[in-house]
Amino acid sequence: MPRTGRPREYDRDAALRAATHLFWEHGFDAVSLEQLLKAMGGLSKASFYAAFKSKEQLYRDAVAYYLVEHGRVSDDLANPALPPRKRLEVALRRTAAMQCDPSHPSGCLVGLSAMTAATGGLNALTADERARNRALIGQCVREALAIGELKPGVEPDGVAALLDGLLLGISIMARDGVPRDTINAAISSGFSDWRSDL
Repeated sequence: MPRTGRPREYDRDAALRAATHLFWEHGFDAVSLEQLLKAMGGLSKASFYAAFKSKEQLYRDAVAYYLVEHGRVSDDLANPALPPRKRLEVALRRTAAMQCDPSHPSGCLVGLSAMTAATGGLNALTADERARNRALIGQCVREALAIGELKPGVEPDGVAALLDGLLLGISIMARDGVPRDTINAAISSGFSDWRSDL
């Protein structure tokens, strides 16, 4: 049976990617529907609402897209094949590389969204991801202390807070144009309380 109705006149994945980049660059509240329609290939309002329902739902879809396409850089925090210090260091350096990549907006949508007043509790989407990373960092630090990767007498909660702050701070440094080499040097300094003889 032949299809009826008008075919879609846009690439949904490309439209979602364009919307994600707008939210990433400017934040939810600062992006207008008109900006979204233009960036998403000149969609009509009718096509937009048929495909994405609302700006809020599009933001939810954009966050999910971001986490799959860009947020995986922190996956090594939960990689059981790596020792705890390596999990932390790899995740931080991969984060720096992604956030300084000129092929997309700099910084991190998850981190930068903490500074925007997302409507209707949408900030909870990214707050949950930040909390997940914070918990994984704490777990890595506790494991490191248990196996002797940290110097004796170090307070693990303080170390975890320092590394979580560094993870979030990479976003601001990248957005401000701090060179990746400088960010990597900061990451190295973040491990000053760790044993170097292992």
